[in-house]
Amino acid sequence: MSGLPACDVDPTGTLGQVKPVLTADEYRRVDQAYTGDLDRAMDRAGFGVALAVAGRGIGYGSRVIVLAGPGNNGGDGYVAARYLSQRGVQVEVHALGAPRTPTAIKAASLAAARGVPVTRLGSVVEAELVVDALFGGGVRGGLPSEIAAWIDTRSPVVAVDYPTGLDPNTGEVEEGAFHAVETVTFQTLKTGHVIGVGPDYCGEVIVVDIGIEGGEPSMWVAEMTDAPRPRRSRTAHKWSAGSVLVVGGSTGMTGAAVFAGRAALGFGAGSVAVATSRPDLVAALAPELLTFGLDEAQDRLDRFEVVIAGPGLSEVDLDKAMSIVAKASNVLLDAGALLPRVVDAAVEGTANIVVTPHAGEFERIAGAEAGALAAGAYSKKTGATVLLKGNPTLVSDGSAPVLVRTGGPELASIGTGDVLSGVIGALWARGLDPHTAAVSGAYWHGVAGADLARSRTVTADRLASYVARYAG
Repeated sequence: MSGLPACDVDPTGTLGQVKPVLTADEYRRVDQAYTGDLDRAMDRAGFGVALAVAGRGIGYGSRVIVLAGPGNNGGDGYVAARYLSQRGVQVEVHALGAPRTPTAIKAASLAAARGVPVTRLGSVVEAELVVDALFGGGVRGGLPSEIAAWIDTRSPVVAVDYPTGLDPNTGEVEEGAFHAVETVTFQTLKTGHVIGVGPDYCGEVIVVDIGIEGGEPSMWVAEMTDAPRPRRSRTAHKWSAGSVLVVGGSTGMTGAAVFAGRAALGFGAGSVAVATSRPDLVAALAPELLTFGLDEAQDRLDRFEVVIAGPGLSEVDLDKAMSIVAKASNVLLDAGALLPRVVDAAVEGTANIVVTPHAGEFERIAGAEAGALAAGAYSKKTGATVLLKGNPTLVSDGSAPVLVRTGGPELASIGTGDVLSGVIGALWARGLDPHTAAVSGAYWHGVAGADLARSRTVTADRLASYVARYAG
């Protein structure tokens, strides 16, 4: 067909609401360049921490221990202690040395004036909650011995900026780190919150505005507003509402193509067909899908806006599938089609391309270890939008990648990736650009999976039907 159908959302798919994510080093540069009122910024930060603590049911008479370092992270802890004391909380500061920065010194003085007791950090004591305001991230030279025992506290922990011991740039942990139930950070998310093991150590991350702005994001986090779902026009018919052709479903793997096809149909595509060496079996499993042989599909290709190649595709059918890929104008490559020669065929055919590999498949097509930088480089090299499956899922078009954090381990089940391909293919065929379709598809696929997991074990068969609830 000559073009994609019109849709009632911006077809360019501008992701204007995505949350920026800065590296810790970049935020540190912005923080150091700040020329505003530092005391006011610290007061806002500490107040945000106190609100988070109160939000966890801490109130009059509750016992809270604030672990305070000597820098501004500790200063935030002193401010939080002062506000919690005003609330009637029995709060104590256990300090790893005296505060060293002017703003932290002032914060400690105000806390002391309020009557907050301050003692030297020592043996672990139990409390209803512990505030980790020690360092806010990794510590050069290793963790001080006084901290090691506290890391194993049985009390719930609210971390200030980052849990101590977590590398704020890479999201990795070397010696150990606090496992926080909640982390209060400032102005923007940082990379350590969202990559590596960061999400496991940070718990829920709350971003508090303290009036410091700027910085060059290294990635973005998608919100619901970044996951558009086109609406059908009143006069839509089955061939104008988006048409998708799934290529795959070889003998022994027919179900994968069916999952992709059913998901595409459920997510709003008006017409969905499967080109396969087993059209009889696909028709028996899913009579709602059109079916063609692989040879026949080449003659019908102009009927379809988007081709999804790879679900259930085996080597024996690869040459015929590549002939279809080479002629298509919009191609999503998944599973059995994630091979260098298939990508090359799509590139040489001047197709718009989306690839949806997991880490191992990415290494196979790109010859590099999976990661944000490698995905961006591969996107620039091929012109493809790269959706790198994982938790979080990463979508790159060569610029700063978008992270999609919906869903979780419930999606670690055979065939759920085929469902994702179907959802993305439907959104693309319905009028979104490939990058936005990938972000939106990953977002709603994750939402559907998490919702389904609340009542049932997630399988591809169930998910292929369940995603229709989120088609918009």
